[in-house]
Amino acid sequence: MASGGPARAAEEPPPPEPPAEQKPPPLPPAQEEFSFLPLVHDIIKCMDKDSQDVHQVLNELKNKFQEMRKLISSMPGIGVSPEQQQQQLQNLREQVRTKNELLQKYKSLCMFEIPKE
Repeated sequence: MASGGPARAAEEPPPPEPPAEQKPPPLPPAQEEFSFLPLVHDIIKCMDKDSQDVHQVLNELKNKFQEMRKLISSMPGIGVSPEQQQQQLQNLREQVRTKNELLQKYKSLCMFEIPKE
C-alpha cells in the first residue's frame, strides 16, 4: 500500500501553464546593457594594438546602438509631445486634488457610529 502513494503522485498531470497573453512582461534589461563605455574602451584597446578585432567590436557597438534605438522607440509615451505630457500631468494633479478633497469630506461626515457597550 505504501507504493500506491508515489504512483498516484506520478500520474498527476503538471499544472497548466498560463496562456501567452497572461504571462508577465519581460524584465527590463540590466543597467550594464545600457552602457556603451565598455565597447568604446575595447575599440580603443584594439586600435592601440593595431588588432584586426576592431571591426568586430565596431559592429558590436553599431548593433548595440540599433538595439537601443528600438528600445527607445518602443517606450510608452514616446510619441507624446511635451505639451501633451504637461496637460496630462495637470489633469492627473487635478484628479488627485479632487479625490483628496472628497476623502477629507467623507472622513468628516462620520457616517458610521461605533456602538458603545
